[in-house]
Parts: sequence; C-alpha cells; structure tokens
Amino acid sequence: MISVAWPWIFVVLPLPILVYFLSPKKQLTSAALKVPVLLPGINSKATAAGEQRIPIWFVAIIWCLLVLAASRPQWLGDVIEIPSKGREMMIAVDLSGSMRIEDMQLNGNQVDRLTMLKQLLGEFIERRQGDRLGLILFGDDAYMQAPMTFDRKTVQQMLDESVIGLVGQKTAIGDAMALAVKRFVNKKESNRVLLLVTDGQNTSGKISPDQALELAVAKDVTIYTIGIGADVMMERSLFGTRKVNPSRDLDEAMLSKIAKQTKGSYFRAKDGESMSKIYQLLDQLEPVEQDQQQMRPLTALFYYPLALAFILIFVQMYLVQYTQFNFTSKSFAKKGAK
Repeated sequence: MISVAWPWIFVVLPLPILVYFLSPKKQLTSAALKVPVLLPGINSKATAAGEQRIPIWFVAIIWCLLVLAASRPQWLGDVIEIPSKGREMMIAVDLSGSMRIEDMQLNGNQVDRLTMLKQLLGEFIERRQGDRLGLILFGDDAYMQAPMTFDRKTVQQMLDESVIGLVGQKTAIGDAMALAVKRFVNKKESNRVLLLVTDGQNTSGKISPDQALELAVAKDVTIYTIGIGADVMMERSLFGTRKVNPSRDLDEAMLSKIAKQTKGSYFRAKDGESMSKIYQLLDQLEPVEQDQQQMRPLTALFYYPLALAFILIFVQMYLVQYTQFNFTSKSFAKKGAK
C-alpha cells in the first residue's frame, strides 16, 4: 500500500498561482531582454522573437512532482508479527520403520502413523504464530532438518517431505533429545521447549535417554512427550483375524519419566481425535505470546518523482539552449548573406 508521511505538504500546491495573481504588476520601462555585447548583431527584438518560452503546464508538472517528492511517499509492506519474548520450540519426530503401521483413524479413514502426524502436527505448527520452531528427524540417528526459524511454512514443508526410513529404521530417542538440548545451550532468553513424538523405545544412538535427560534437566529444557499407536488392531493371518497390540514396543514408562523430570507432560495418542486434543492442550500449556509487537516494512519512494522532476528540468534546459543556438546560427547566416 502506498502512503505519504507528510500529506499536509500538499497545501503548497496552489502557491505559485497565488504568488502570480497576488504579486504587484510592474511596468517594463526597458527592453525585456538585454543583449550581451559579446554577441554583436543580435538585437533585443530578434532574441525576443527567437525566445523559447516554457509551457505553463510543463512547469506545473515539475512543481507537482517536487511537492510529491517532498511529501515522502512510501510503500507499506504487509504486517509482520514481532514476538516480545524469545519463544522457541523444537519438534522431534520419529521416522523409524514402525511409523508405517496403519493403526490410526483420521477423519474416518485408516492411515499410518506418519500420515496422521503430518496432518495434525502441521495444523499445530500453523497455529504457532510468533514462535520460533525447529524440526528434528530421528531414526538410527538424529538430524536437524530445520533450524530455529519464524518461517512456519518452511518447517511444515520439511515435515511434509519427510518419509519413513529417511534416517534409518531404528529409534534414537536419546540422540534426538541431546541434539535439541544442544540447540538451546546458547539461548539465554528462551522458554526452551521440546516436543518429542515417537511410537517406540530407544533402540539406537550414541546417547541413552537417561544421559540426554540429565542434560535436559541441567539446561532447564521442558519436554512434552507423545506416544503414538493404537492399543488394539485387527491383524489377518492364516488362521483368520486376531487382535494384536501394535504399540507393544512403546516405552511409556520412559516417556513419562522424561516428561515428569523436565516439568513437562506425557500424552498418549491412540487415534487422530486424541492427537488433535493433545495439540490443543499444548496450545494451553505453552500459549502463543499474545502481546506481540507489529511492524510494517517501509520502502521510500520519494526519489522516483524527484528524479523525474530533475529529468524534465534538464530536458527543458536542453531544448531552450538548442533553440537559442539554432536561432543565433540563423541570425548570423542571414547577416552574412546581406
């Protein structure tokens, strides 16, 4: 959107007209143009006859452009939210092989665990306006997929592009926790929150969950853990259909311990509805900062009308000089012919 910083300056637009009509008129007692003695043979009448007069509309355009430049026109960009506090949340997502188990209900459809997680976690990320978010993906090892950023769309895109087995088939929960804590070490003013989502137990990595937990407690990192997986699933076999527990490998005791000792909470997500409620509860436990500052980036535009005004002035000066030169040349030619 275009706006002007000093709109009151437009009151001077009719000033030249007022000066012209209100100034006293003087009677000319001598020639309107004095001819320098260095140019003999050019009389005042001839010069006046060849005089290039500036059109009044041309002068009016230049004046309007100068007034417009003086009003400081500027382009106002879109509103940008600036959080008043350093709110940061790291999200660690399990991409182990067990995340492909189709035991989750989402909008009446049977989907695998990662598909449900992408859908509902993406909605949660979208709501975290003003927070800095980061994304860790872990399997055999833990990797920083997206560093802390205000760009929620990029974090969501990184999550959507993740696939099962991208970082291995196992589950390195301890490495994911340690990597998140490491990212918070140099953050002095931060709420330091880690959201850990997994469907199993620690089966890989260089750091155990207990070691990572000690680091998290020492660095005052709050960890919210979410265990994914249904309690009952119908499985077909050669002897018919039977009920199985697809979440038998989920280490709920470990996840509860991590959450409790870091002053967080442990949640159990058995389907899409419970997962959605968990994210809504997280919005209450870690609310988005409401008292945010707003800014609109400004881009100055005054140099456009100012540059155009100077171009028109130089063009007119050139035309006047060019006309006078041609008239002078013709006058000398006529005198020489005589």
